[in-house]
Amino acid sequence: MSHYPALRLRRSRASAWSRRLHAETVLTPADLIWPVFVTEGEEEEPIAALPGVSRWGLKGIVERAREARDLGIPCLALFPNTPHTLRSEDGREAVNPDNLMCRAIRAIKDAVPEVGVLTDVALDPYTSHGHDGIVDPAGYVLNDETSAVLVEQALVQARAGADIVAPSDMMDGRVGQIRAALEANGHVNVQIMAYAAKYASAFYGPFRDAVGSRGLLKGDKKTYQMDPANAEEALREVALDLAEGADSVMVKPGLPYLDIVSRVKTAFEVPVFAYQVSGEYAMIEAAAAVGAGDREALVLETLMAFKRAGCSGVLSYHAPLAARLLGA
Repeated sequence: MSHYPALRLRRSRASAWSRRLHAETVLTPADLIWPVFVTEGEEEEPIAALPGVSRWGLKGIVERAREARDLGIPCLALFPNTPHTLRSEDGREAVNPDNLMCRAIRAIKDAVPEVGVLTDVALDPYTSHGHDGIVDPAGYVLNDETSAVLVEQALVQARAGADIVAPSDMMDGRVGQIRAALEANGHVNVQIMAYAAKYASAFYGPFRDAVGSRGLLKGDKKTYQMDPANAEEALREVALDLAEGADSVMVKPGLPYLDIVSRVKTAFEVPVFAYQVSGEYAMIEAAAAVGAGDREALVLETLMAFKRAGCSGVLSYHAPLAARLLGA
């Protein structure tokens, strides 16, 4: 006589078809946003710190948009590698309507209008000091002065055709100011995805290489990005951004902060996104390169973890690989 109870949980796991039938979480290419880096010129520029990722000129960016469309990836996130000659203390190139970001937006929307374009609203790709805003003589990032520039930056991106503007700077009050400016200027359908809980993380290093900011940063970003020790503060940040008009919110980085994703989703029941950042990507690639794990399995498992935690979608450099695997 069996000593097992009548219910055996392994029964539903015994066959592949049954595992599919009982899956509680579903991951598809439509859950992905693909971050891509834009550069001047037309030569592909491989990024050493991000194996398999490159910077692309405008033609290459359009090709990536077509690739995303064909793979079922609904949206690209653009990040510019601004030439150092155009960087300044005040980041004024950010509000140039013909800057690299705006030209890339127009190129994509002209060629592949059905693919969404998400743009980064922050000054760090444009400042000579590597901070996300305007700094005072002591090196402190000035909140209100920075926010005024961010509003203009969001407007030039919206005029170029951006579908989603994503303030990643962590200044207080900037979401409300951007929303008001978009409404006042007729951009009522431009979404705001607020980097609401962005932590002062050690996982951003390869990204700074990709946008040309490595070595420029004076000091750190701990006076405006969040302390990794804090979770309740993340809920306060999210509440403020939603009250100011954010359509969706983001948690960044990703895997080390899945508890934050889950708490935000439970507390607010709004679209929550996570950014699987450059350091997370680089760790998976490094593990795969030395045989410590299977790349494809690691990619799909980590992306599934985001969905399981409550994400509506994930920004990931592995998006094209994942889309191919999911579409196979």
